[in-house]
Amino acid sequence: MGRKEQREGKRRIASDRWPVKLLLVLAGLAVGLLVVEIGLRIVGYSFPIFYTTDLDRGIALRAGAEGWYRREGKNYVRINSDGLRDVEHTKAKPANTLRIAVIGDSYAEAFQVPLENAFWAVMERRLEQCGKLAGKQIEVINFGVSGYGTAQELITLRRKVWDYSPDIVLLAVCTGNDITDNSRAFKKTEIPYFVYRDGEQLVLDNSFQDSRTFRLRNSALNRAGLWLRDSLRFVQAIHEAQLAIKTRLAARRAQSNTTANAATATTTAATAPSSALERSALATASDIARSEELGLDNLIYREPDEAAWKDAWRVTEGLITLMREEVKDKGAKFLVVTLSNGIQVHPDAQARRAFMQRVGATDLFYPDARLRALGERENINVLNLAPALQAYAGQHKIFLHGFDKNIGNGHWNTEGHARAGELIAQKICEDYDK
Repeated sequence: MGRKEQREGKRRIASDRWPVKLLLVLAGLAVGLLVVEIGLRIVGYSFPIFYTTDLDRGIALRAGAEGWYRREGKNYVRINSDGLRDVEHTKAKPANTLRIAVIGDSYAEAFQVPLENAFWAVMERRLEQCGKLAGKQIEVINFGVSGYGTAQELITLRRKVWDYSPDIVLLAVCTGNDITDNSRAFKKTEIPYFVYRDGEQLVLDNSFQDSRTFRLRNSALNRAGLWLRDSLRFVQAIHEAQLAIKTRLAARRAQSNTTANAATATTTAATAPSSALERSALATASDIARSEELGLDNLIYREPDEAAWKDAWRVTEGLITLMREEVKDKGAKFLVVTLSNGIQVHPDAQARRAFMQRVGATDLFYPDARLRALGERENINVLNLAPALQAYAGQHKIFLHGFDKNIGNGHWNTEGHARAGELIAQKICEDYDK
């Protein structure tokens, strides 16, 4: 056999063997992933998907989902069959029962603490001791979902809450982000918003339903990908690693862009646009640049003097008033509870003063007082928790927000939930009129 024939023979053999080699590589990869999957399950690693797309609200809790939540604190979370972070409840209200519906965002969702330690569970137990409610069963149902603003909470009231026939509707307002969550200019997320039409009437803008982003999230392909992530721990690990990298990169970009944002705000303010539309757009851009410079959530403590902030506040107050009207029409009572942000209830007065100086604020309770003033104008029952929680934190030298290394920041810890639940129960008991 000549050399040419030998070379051709070797090529044929190599060609015949490549599928075998590929199968061996794939088999090795599969075995390796299987070992990783088993190892992750043995050590209890789990980051399940608690959320799903929702045509009305953009996002909602996924009925029946359960698993460990570790982003802040550590807690095993179960979502009930109706997509609520709560125990099961019958939609028909039992006889001789006072039923309270809690609507809110991540504070009400309360993934950070066991269900029985959430403020609404504490509130339920405390109300059982209220003399005015003697002989009544107390039932609190939690409709809180992380990331919700007042717009999504109003839609939740309409789409889910009334099915349970509550006697009291409690709106839990997180001033740290609820106002900006109601503004497309600030939120920049494909969710429903309410806007003023002709400057007078609040109307729903649900154009997010037709956006490419939402259609992709709601597609069969994306649902298949979510199923894989929900079922396989190694996929969850890859996703969490990607999220950690993105978070760090975003933090670095935010830090490096601080000076650039300040310059942008100055340049924009100096521009003289030719039309009212251009002036409005440039004013909004300036607002956003300034918000990014100081931190969007930090500007909530200042009297708004920018167009975007004024609009966000106006929409928020309009939504709360509209919610009051709808609750009243249903024959139920309405209670607005403003929660607390970490810095508001920091036990160290010097730390609070340093923060106010940095952001140019004179009153950390400005958003709370503003919503209380709304209640006085519109006959809305409003309870401000932050002042009482600040006094409690200072007296006991205790942090009511945060966990472990992030103590003082983030959501309420167990102590924060406990004190908030007690204060709300006291308010409801005092106001209750048979």
